[in-house]
Amino acid sequence: MSNKFETILEKLIFSSRWLQAPLYLGLILGGLLYTYKFMVELIHLTTSINEISETVLMLGVLTLVDITMVANLLIMVIIGGYSTFVSRLDIDKHADKPEWLQKIDAGSLKVKLAGSLVGVSGIHLLQTFINIKNHETEHVMWQVIIHFIFLASALMLAFTEKILHQKHA
Repeated sequence: MSNKFETILEKLIFSSRWLQAPLYLGLILGGLLYTYKFMVELIHLTTSINEISETVLMLGVLTLVDITMVANLLIMVIIGGYSTFVSRLDIDKHADKPEWLQKIDAGSLKVKLAGSLVGVSGIHLLQTFINIKNHETEHVMWQVIIHFIFLASALMLAFTEKILHQKHA
């Protein structure tokens, strides 16, 4: 009796990974929303190119880069997270299979995500520096501190992963 209960419990626990599937579908919707915002910004820049300054254009292009980096982050979480935590993707023979997906595990996914967050933070910081006259010193200081914390965290995660992979190799 105890063995049968244990088997059922283990199957239930293992099946619970599917609770994450709706979360990944929600992230796909988030990606669609980011695509919409990208297109809105691109159309705005295109239609107002003759009226805007080079600085405004640069800020607009940085916004496009920022949206793209967040979308890349979403894709890494959706594909990498789903294939790591929910179910293997049957794309081994797909011509467009991302190269990074072959080497992904939970630890390397965290490092990639942390690196992407540093990139997004860097873009926000660059936007602030370009438009620094419109920001208070304290706001800029906090952005720099937060960016440094993201950078230090990413480096520590990468170092930890390197150590773990050396031990397993």
